[in-house]
Order: sequence, then structure tokens, then C-alpha cells
Amino acid sequence: MLIHVGEERNGTIDSYLAAALSTIAGALNAVGFLVAQSFTANMTGNLSAFADEVARGSWRTSLGYLLLLALFIGGAALAAAFISFGEQRGIRSIYALAIAAEGGIVLALGLVLSSSESISHMVLVGSLSLVMGLQNAVTTLISSSRVRTTHVSGMATDIGIGLAALLSPGGSKDAALPKLRLHVLTLSAFACGGIGGAMLYDHVGTWLFALAGGCLLAIALPEVFRARQLPRSD
Repeated sequence: MLIHVGEERNGTIDSYLAAALSTIAGALNAVGFLVAQSFTANMTGNLSAFADEVARGSWRTSLGYLLLLALFIGGAALAAAFISFGEQRGIRSIYALAIAAEGGIVLALGLVLSSSESISHMVLVGSLSLVMGLQNAVTTLISSSRVRTTHVSGMATDIGIGLAALLSPGGSKDAALPKLRLHVLTLSAFACGGIGGAMLYDHVGTWLFALAGGCLLAIALPEVFRARQLPRSD
């Protein structure tokens, strides 16, 4: 799931990746909103909110939304640089290591939140925006843009395009159907993760972040060990 890259992958591997990571992303996005009233994966909404606050003259609030956008981009840039570094050295586990790093950050965030409520909301949503950018970059790069775990607007657009291809008399149904299934799965997993995360938050509170971090590590670390048993790619 986190070893094979690009054309080495198949629909089943992409589906597992999309289902697992989109579910966690949806949960983190929803609970981030419950805690701090700000979405951490919704960059379209954050950019729109930034423009709205600028128009209102609320410069301080607008800079907060701009910071979330910058952190999301920064997370994606860090992931891309990290992966480029690993690929140049033939490190097969580099994608799994990137997701393990995400898991470590989210786990640490959950432990801090659970031991102290003094952490500011901006630190929380900023950290989550960073890891959402990181995760989306990892899944985009490893799948040649087939899987984008936090890009809901793009997936909804792709679903619409796929439906048109299926319904069109001259559409290429064989090519459109696998893509449509993957996008519907990704979107559904994100939504289910959001619902499940919000419900679970009512029972475990901020420990949910530690649980999400643990799940990410449970996904990534076995892949790290598997990759190290394979020959280095040149």
C-alpha cells in the first residue's frame, strides 16, 4: 500500500490506501472543527474565509486563515522534499516513513492535548493543516494523482466527470468505471471518518487524536519493515 509507486500499483492497492487514509483524514478534519471551529483539510473554505475577512476589515482573523493555507502547503512541500530525497537514494520505505512521521505528529498532539488543555486552538488546527498537507502530498505522489485523500472538491468534480462518461453514449465506460469507484470510495471514507470521528470524540475526547496517530503508525510501520526487506530501487 505504501511501497509500490505509480504504475506499479493496481486498483486494489489504491482502494486500500484511499479507504484507510481518507477515513483518518475525515475524522481529524471533523474533530478539529469540533475543538477549534476550523476545518483543517478544507483549503477552499479557508481561502474563501480569508477573502471574506479581508473584505470585512478583520485583518487579524484573515491572517489566521492564511496561516492555515500556508501550513497545508508547507506540509505538502515537506513531504515532497522528503520523498524526493528518499527516491534519489533508492529508499523503498520513504512513503511509509512519511506517513509514520504524520502518525508521530498526530500521536504527540493527542498526548499533549490529553495531558493539558492549555494548547491554543491555532496550534491545534495549524498542526492538523500541516499533516493534512503532508498526507495529501504523499498519497498524490505515490499514486500518480489517482488518490488524493483530503481533496474533496476535486474528487466530487471527478465523480461528476465519471458519471457523465458512464451515461454518455460515446463515453469510455471501461476506463471511467474504475476511477469512479475509487473517487466514490475516497469521498465516502472521508465522510464516514468525519461521522465516526465526531461520534467517538463524544466518548474519548481529545484522546481521539492519539488514537488516530496510533492508527497511522499501525498502517505505516509494517510497510516500513516490509520495504526494508526488498531490494533498493535505483
